Parts: sequence; structure tokens; C-alpha cells
Amino acid sequence: MALATPRPYTVAVARLASHRIWGTTWKFVRTKPLGAAGVAVILVMVLAAIFADFIAPYDAYELNQRLQFRAPNMAHWLGTDEFGRDVLTRIIYGARIALFIGLASSFLGSTAGAALGVISAYLGGKTDLWLQRVMDILLAFPLLILALAIVTVLGRSLPNLILAIAIPVIPRTARIVRSSALSAKENVYVEAARAVGSSHLRVMFHHIVPNILAPYLIVLTAQLGGAILTEASLSFLGLGTAEPTPSWGLMLSGGAPMYAEKAPWLAIFPGLVISLAVFGFNLLGDSLRDALDPKLRHRS
Repeated sequence: MALATPRPYTVAVARLASHRIWGTTWKFVRTKPLGAAGVAVILVMVLAAIFADFIAPYDAYELNQRLQFRAPNMAHWLGTDEFGRDVLTRIIYGARIALFIGLASSFLGSTAGAALGVISAYLGGKTDLWLQRVMDILLAFPLLILALAIVTVLGRSLPNLILAIAIPVIPRTARIVRSSALSAKENVYVEAARAVGSSHLRVMFHHIVPNILAPYLIVLTAQLGGAILTEASLSFLGLGTAEPTPSWGLMLSGGAPMYAEKAPWLAIFPGLVISLAVFGFNLLGDSLRDALDPKLRHRS
């Protein structure tokens, strides 16, 4: 049986779509160079996390007392720690923990916050009043302090750590999304949907949610850097991931403070990677805000 050949217009549509994607990408790189730099940093992290088993020079868990505190050299580019483990290898594997916890907690917190923001804005009245008072209570606590309290109560585990980082994200996202949803709620097509008898869920999903996707994506991207930093802080305080898991925050809390003078690379390199990751996500979040916000887009 002969294979069907693609129709000319199908090929043309595919080429046009590909051309638009490349054109949009190039325009983003040209107009938002800092955002492109953030994307490059994130891409390096993602590739390191995916291909850690292939690019890491050593085993992340192998102990070798004879290699304790080796300064950076040709064999160990970033030196070794107090257990003789290769620092570069553990940093590469640490990207998996940082990205997994960061993505999971940011997505969970931002999505829950967006849902509460839409519900609060659409229903209004006492529902809006009570939900916003709960958000005020959560916002009264600093992000790290609230996450610290939650993980202390729930216990030290990966799911609890993700939940502890996600909960402080909820009120911040809910406030931003609520303001956009209040504006979308006043549109004529929302009133028309109500007039023809559409249910509340249908109105929210079909007419309000599409209008809050831009601020939702901006908040989601911006919170990723904060989530990675919060995970590193909790691990540094002993409430995050546990040994021998290769975690950037755990690397800082291990021998880094104790051997700061003897082996300064134990603190320098994990700290630089954490800073670079947070910087990359913040750059991407700022660029997305500029690209998706109509007011800022018209100015540029």
C-alpha cells in the first residue's frame, strides 16, 4: 500500500508555522537579550539534569577518604568535599533536585493560587472577603519562615518539602490573578454568557481563565527562582533534603561552613550555581512580563 504524500497546503502551513516560531524566537532574543540569557542558563540546567548520568565524571555517592579536600585540579575541576566526593558531579546531579522541587512547588502553588484568585474575583461577596482575609494571613509571614514552620510540623520528606514551598506561593499568585480576573469579569461577553444561562464553571473556564494566563505564566516563572532558593535555604537549615542526596543547599550546609578556610570551594561553587539559577529564572520572568504585558509591549 503506497504511503500518502502530504498535500501542498499542509506542507505550506507547516513551513509557515515553523517560520513564525523561529521569527518569534529571534525577535525575543533580539529585543530581550537578558531574557535570552536567562533561557540559556535554564537550558543548561535542564540538560545537566537530564543527562547527568552521561556527563557527570564520577559517581555522586562514591566515598573516597584518600581524596578528601582536593583543591580544583585537572582530575576534579571543582575539587572534592570532606568525603572525597567530586563537587562538580554533585552539582550536576543537584540540578535534578533543584528543578524537580522548584517546578513542582511553583506549579502547585501558582495553580492553586490562580484558581483561588479566579473564584474569589468571580463570586465576590463574602466568598471574596473570606478568601482575601486568609490570603492576608498567609502574606503576613515571610516566605521562608512560613515554609520553615510547615516543614517542621509536617516532617522532613520530599512531598512535605514541595508542599511547604508551594503554600507561601498561593497568596502571592492569588492576589495578582484576582486583579486580572476582576477586570475580565466586567467584559460584555461574560455578561452575555451569564444571560444565556452558562454555568459558573463554564464562565470561569471559558471566559475568565484565558484572560489570566499571561499573569499566571509570569508569576509561575518568577516563583521558580524563589522556590529553588527556598529549597536551598531549607536544606541549609537541615529541614530540606537529607544526605547523601546531592542538593545544592545541602552542599552548603555540609562541610562548607566548617571548612571555609581550608576548602573554600565547598561554599563558593554551590553558592554560585544557586545564584546563577535564581538569576536566570528572574531574568526570564522579567522578560516574559515585558513581552506579555500589553502596556509594556506598546512602550517597547
